[in-house]
Amino acid sequence: MATAASDTLKPTGAAWRDMIAGALRRHPTMIAGFVILGAMIAIAILAPYLWTIDPQAVSPIRRLRQPSELYWFGTDMLGRDIYSRTIYGARISLAVGLSVALFSTLVGLVFGLVTGYVRLADTIIMRVMDGLMSIPPILLAIALMALTKASVENVIVAITIAEVPRVTRLIRSVVLSLREQPFVEAAIASGTGFVRILARHILPNTVAPLLVQGTYICASAMITEAILSFIGAGTPPNIPSWGNIMAEGRSLFQIAFYIILFPGIFLSLTVLAVNLVGDGMRDALDPRLARRM
Repeated sequence: MATAASDTLKPTGAAWRDMIAGALRRHPTMIAGFVILGAMIAIAILAPYLWTIDPQAVSPIRRLRQPSELYWFGTDMLGRDIYSRTIYGARISLAVGLSVALFSTLVGLVFGLVTGYVRLADTIIMRVMDGLMSIPPILLAIALMALTKASVENVIVAITIAEVPRVTRLIRSVVLSLREQPFVEAAIASGTGFVRILARHILPNTVAPLLVQGTYICASAMITEAILSFIGAGTPPNIPSWGNIMAEGRSLFQIAFYIILFPGIFLSLTVLAVNLVGDGMRDALDPRLARRM
């Protein structure tokens, strides 16, 4: 009997189709964002198998070739294949964006929970965060990169430090509104400990805004990495990233515009996909806001 009952609870093929169709109707932009983002992640993972060659292979004899059947995206001033460099560049941008989103949300979550619930910590930590927020993120990242050597890891650390204050302020505002709620006061009255209150009553209510904020940080981090690489303060020039490719082609834009065009398109599509996912998640997690809009 139990087995039969459990079988009836399992979604059938028609039920799954109805669920997918419902999701497409309610949040088509989020689904489109996931599709584009998934395609970019697949491209980054499968880069060696997508008819690419060594992105750092130099061949002066074939420099500045126009896009053709042989060179799909053309070649740069050193004869390197732009298609291969663009495909491999997806790895750098996605790695930076996802890593910064993960680390900044985790660190900002911890700071936000503590500052929102402990007044002494709020006074000390938030003054530091206010100081960091007074500096534009790109300038702060440039200053941090100037103190270290160029590498992907240092780029991730620099952008993470620049993004943490914004996550901290968001989570702090959520915690400040939650700690006055009756269910939190009841937990305090029953003798529930500080850590348990944060973990069981406050933390679950911060997940929705944290996920949405994480998507925007991911998109912002990819743009910041491209800017840092474009001005020579990001990843080393020998590493193919979208920012590096565009930086190398800026002096040849009038005669070889395709050097900037194709990595720019890939960067724009990826950032657009992440923003679509973030907007869709915001609408899905806050239906009242979606109705007001």
